[in-house]
Amino acid sequence: MSTSDLPFRATTAEACAWLAQQTGTPWTLARLIEHELIPFVWLDYDAAYPELFGDANGGYAAPIFFEGDIARLVGGAEDVLITITKDAYKIVTRLPEPGFRRGLDELRFQKKAVEKLAGKLQHEAEQAARPPPVEAARESQYGIPKAEVLEAFARLVRLDLDKALDEAIGIFGDDGARVKASARKSKRNAVWNPVTLALGLHDVYRAPLGPLKRAFKTHDFLLDWAGDWEQSLELLGK
Repeated sequence: MSTSDLPFRATTAEACAWLAQQTGTPWTLARLIEHELIPFVWLDYDAAYPELFGDANGGYAAPIFFEGDIARLVGGAEDVLITITKDAYKIVTRLPEPGFRRGLDELRFQKKAVEKLAGKLQHEAEQAARPPPVEAARESQYGIPKAEVLEAFARLVRLDLDKALDEAIGIFGDDGARVKASARKSKRNAVWNPVTLALGLHDVYRAPLGPLKRAFKTHDFLLDWAGDWEQSLELLGK
């Protein structure tokens, strides 16, 4: 099955079949959700709930993300119960009690999300298949340079990160995330521990954890740090 065979909004069966072909392993609704794919259900316009639909007088695709609703699906429910979703304007809203019920066959998964998951799994498989790296004294073993710091984190904080790194004050200096003595000869040699820096950006500058977590999964130069990052979050209870 090619990418073009995957509909824009795929049914559970279509998404599972496509991923099974891509990965060579079986897929189920529970597995889709466990891999953080968000299911949607199309809600036809209902004049009884005008605030839910707004200008979407034809209806819209409502996401299912609330923990209780998701747990019910993963547990093998015979139908869909939506108690909390987002309205047509993408604002989180609680639905009138007891919520909306729909059939399991009405669940849909976005094509781009399914494709992204397949790419992520392929990347992880390729990484696992690589031979272990030969130990060598290289900067990436204890820090990453300024260019990589900016690539990974600059868009996640409301400050001039480039300037902050040069000033090397607080979390950006040797008493924070910058590796001590790395800038002794020149600023060009400075490297920062990305785990320490990311935690500092979250605690001090309110950088959201979600994008920070994704950074450690999507940037090749941060993949070696992903284990330390997850361990740090676990120790901090985040």
